[in-house]
Amino acid sequence: MIELLLCSVVTILPDFLVRRFVQGKRIGREITLYSVWYELRYGITACLGLTIVLLTLILYYHPSTTSAVSFFRTVPILPEGSGRVEEVYVGLGEKVKSGQQLFKLDSSTQKAALETARLRVSEIDAALELAKTELVTADARIQEARSAYQQAVDELATRTELQRRNSGTVAQREIEKLQNIVDGRLAAVSAVLASKQSVEAQIASVLPAQKASAEAALAQAQVELDKTVVYAGVDGTLEQFTLRKGDIVNPIMRPAGVLVPAEAGRRALVAGFGQLEAQVMKVGMVAEATCISMPMTIIPMVVTEVQDLIATGQVRASDQLIDAQQVIRPGTITVFLEPLFQGGFEGVPPGSSCIANAYTNNHDRLSEEGLSTSKWLFFHVIDTVGVVHAVILRIQALLLPVQTLVLSGH
Repeated sequence: MIELLLCSVVTILPDFLVRRFVQGKRIGREITLYSVWYELRYGITACLGLTIVLLTLILYYHPSTTSAVSFFRTVPILPEGSGRVEEVYVGLGEKVKSGQQLFKLDSSTQKAALETARLRVSEIDAALELAKTELVTADARIQEARSAYQQAVDELATRTELQRRNSGTVAQREIEKLQNIVDGRLAAVSAVLASKQSVEAQIASVLPAQKASAEAALAQAQVELDKTVVYAGVDGTLEQFTLRKGDIVNPIMRPAGVLVPAEAGRRALVAGFGQLEAQVMKVGMVAEATCISMPMTIIPMVVTEVQDLIATGQVRASDQLIDAQQVIRPGTITVFLEPLFQGGFEGVPPGSSCIANAYTNNHDRLSEEGLSTSKWLFFHVIDTVGVVHAVILRIQALLLPVQTLVLSGH
């Protein structure tokens, strides 16, 4: 409507002035409801054509969208395992800090596992002390076995020498018996040496490895016990947190509530512009927005990111081929808008729906040397007609309460 009124000022109005003051035709006589089209046909035709051109320029170079939302992500409050709630530390709607305790699950099983792991470590420590005592005992046995072996060797040597001097004094059978005793004593020495090596291996490698494994199991049991207490991951506000003592919480089907981060939805707007504006939307463009949650307020913004893909074109591997005809509605260009000034989003709740305009700026092009007159004029026209869209946005901001409260019927 504004575009039509502006165009009529430079088309229909001059045509009427010529008819009125040059040709002497008056409204109500020569110019009536039935003859207005014939009398003002040049102005009306030019007005319609100019309006179409103006609308095209405005909507293309200064795109607008009603699909702008301050999206925010929530953090589900979930334990890493299922269990029954034993204690709740916070309440619904309470603001929490990162690392603050939220609730605790029944930990009797985890405590029992922790105590079992702790006793296992103590058991291995006792076994290590016992092995050290056995090592001392093995040293004594080695000394005893070596002494018995040496005694048997000496006895055998004495009997052998007596037999050599007087063969009748010592029987050959006795010599053989003593030799068997020496061999047995030598085997006993080897046995106690092997026993000592076994004890040393127990002390040096087996028991330390068992202790390390037991300590790892103890640490794991402690971690499992710590998991029974659920903490806040970020600063935020608890919503839908109606947990009570005795409730069953399951990480898959029964979350405890939702944590809304403190900065969620307060940094940027996510707007969807038509695909036709893909070549126009650029990072750094100035934009404006007005939100339903804060009407009659214009928020200066700037384009910080333009997503280089369209969401409706995404595919997911399945057992059916994709038919392009299934995409009924064309997707939009996703654009991220951030407030131009600090604190620009104050008072706008996360999740608010907004109307956003983006404005093409040709200031840099106008500063180029060697720019032709036609381009210079065209760029000036493009920058100037952006005022129309800015005016429309402000009218929408003023009419939002009326449209929402009265005309919508709610």
